Amino acid sequence: MASVAGREAASTRDGHPPLDGAVVQGFYDRMRAVAPAAVGAIERDRAGDPGRAFGDTACGRLVRSLDADGVRALGMWVHHWCMRFYDDDTRVGLRLVREIAGRGGLGWTADEVRWMLRESYAAGPAAEARFTLPLAGAGELAPGTLRIEAVVPRQAGPRD
Repeated sequence: MASVAGREAASTRDGHPPLDGAVVQGFYDRMRAVAPAAVGAIERDRAGDPGRAFGDTACGRLVRSLDADGVRALGMWVHHWCMRFYDDDTRVGLRLVREIAGRGGLGWTADEVRWMLRESYAAGPAAEARFTLPLAGAGELAPGTLRIEAVVPRQAGPRD
């Protein structure tokens, strides 16, 4: 199991200045707002049928109930959760990450993407899907906005 210290993902490990503490605190505040519903949805889906269509799952219903800001916060929370506790029990969370990554137009900010990338690098190769969501978010940014030259290893294809 790989683990990262969440706030350390705001550090200078990638050679870039640390993220502003108030910005990072804002991320945690937004993630805390969606966390209880996310935990409940993930637990219900763990107990349910893994073959169900995403829209028919508790996580799918949760995503439908949120606006774009809420889905971004949910994405950041589930990314953070999967990076901290990556093991065989994260299948439902990884499916949620992939589903959110597949949505366009969520309006990711450069700071949000930078924070997720830093968490992904800190998690290491044991978390094989660690770049899924940050790369999706980076894809929404204007060219040159991110200013992190990420060398991202090839990731395995989707698995449930």
